[in-house]
Amino acid sequence: MIVEPMAGSTGVLPAPKGYLQKLRAICDKHGILLIFDEVITGFGRLGFAFAAERYGVVPDMITFAKGVTSGTVPMGGVVVRKPIYDAFMKGPEHAIELFHGYTYSGHPLACAASLAALDVYRDEKLFERAHALEPKWCDALMTLKGLPNVLDIRCVGLTGAIDLAPSSAGPGERGYAALEYSFHEAGIMLRLSGDTIELTPPLIVSEAQIGEIVDKVARTIKAVA
Repeated sequence: MIVEPMAGSTGVLPAPKGYLQKLRAICDKHGILLIFDEVITGFGRLGFAFAAERYGVVPDMITFAKGVTSGTVPMGGVVVRKPIYDAFMKGPEHAIELFHGYTYSGHPLACAASLAALDVYRDEKLFERAHALEPKWCDALMTLKGLPNVLDIRCVGLTGAIDLAPSSAGPGERGYAALEYSFHEAGIMLRLSGDTIELTPPLIVSEAQIGEIVDKVARTIKAVA
């Protein structure tokens, strides 16, 4: 069973309360592996090292990428529980434990970037910083309620989503107009999912920059009303 603890690319959709815990119980009952896709939610995005920690659920595997190098160099990986690790490590003595290989496996540049990023996360306490900033970030985004065509606003950690009502031209048209305006006129790059504006500021964002982001998003929403 593969699931994002918080569906990021589809509009910052958090799992309902208790959902992940129930999923863990069902997987345990039927002997199913529970895999968390934490490419988006991992490495501080939700105020913890991984969303699994935030929600108090231990999956059998966690897939990750992006944040492990702070996005500077492509890299991905997987963390597994000990029984899965042991299953690979126990076998004939003459056999290689996990016999596979890819052209860019263990790339030294990616590994160096990852180690450096992990040092920065630890030394500058960026996960803790993101956790402390979450209330301020969410409060700032909620000030956009009441603007033209805003249907819903969601926040989890340092992420946010603003659902806009579709325009008469069809689904996705208002979102695309917001993307164009924000980049060329408002001076901010937005991520869109249809008519949903998605926001993921860096973990080093300041309170002043949060205000600037919200001001520019508000300007964009008004421009495409």
